[in-house]
Amino acid sequence: MHKLLHTTAVVAALLALSMAADAAEVGARPPVYAPPPVYVAPPFSWTGFYIGVNLGGAWDQRNVTDSLFGLRLSNGNDKGAFIGGGQLGFNYQLGNLVLGVEGDFDGVANTNSAGTGVVGPPFGTILLTSNNRWITTLAARFGVTNDIWLFYGKAGGGWVGNDGFTITNTVTGASITGSNNNTNSGWLVGGGIEWAFVPNWSVKIEYNYLGLNRQTFTAPAGGFLAGDTFTTSNPNVQMVKVGVNYLFNYGVGRY
Repeated sequence: MHKLLHTTAVVAALLALSMAADAAEVGARPPVYAPPPVYVAPPFSWTGFYIGVNLGGAWDQRNVTDSLFGLRLSNGNDKGAFIGGGQLGFNYQLGNLVLGVEGDFDGVANTNSAGTGVVGPPFGTILLTSNNRWITTLAARFGVTNDIWLFYGKAGGGWVGNDGFTITNTVTGASITGSNNNTNSGWLVGGGIEWAFVPNWSVKIEYNYLGLNRQTFTAPAGGFLAGDTFTTSNPNVQMVKVGVNYLFNYGVGRY
């Protein structure tokens, strides 16, 4: 009996030492930490104001008919001009849909365009000259976006400032001017593509068609072609522009 008790005590002691060693080993293990969460940037947003500059070309077309001879003078759409200016706008994004409004103003350079027609003696050849000075538009923008790409259309109105037209008899040198510092207005449609290439900056290319109102002018009495009425029909301006915009308060999650 004494031997059995002694053996039991030894076994119990060995078991206690083993449990203590295991406990010490567990306590020495380093703590296990969960990995930090992966940061997922928010998607790019087109919502906000923007301001920018643009440069491009414009082509105009005016067909002018006089009531006295039925002569049609056409300074057609092959007459191009350089344009440059700026734009200001606002976008609001709803899912993949982007709605906004944009206004722009462009000065027109190299604007002289002319057409000729022959009315016969004693009038000879008639030369028509016209000069556009500036173009401004105000339009709604509506489009779809694929992250940093925006495909949009435009619809609204526009105004063109010009010097009217001057009609000159190339034989006698006599001339009359239709109007000075004249403004014509009309409707606008267009579309383009815009790309946000770095945070807060984007580039775009767009096409616009501006259909203007018909205008008339009657030559004053006592002068060259006195009493003749000249009417412009189907006047329009087509524009292709490249622009750069700075985007305010945009959420950029791509970069």
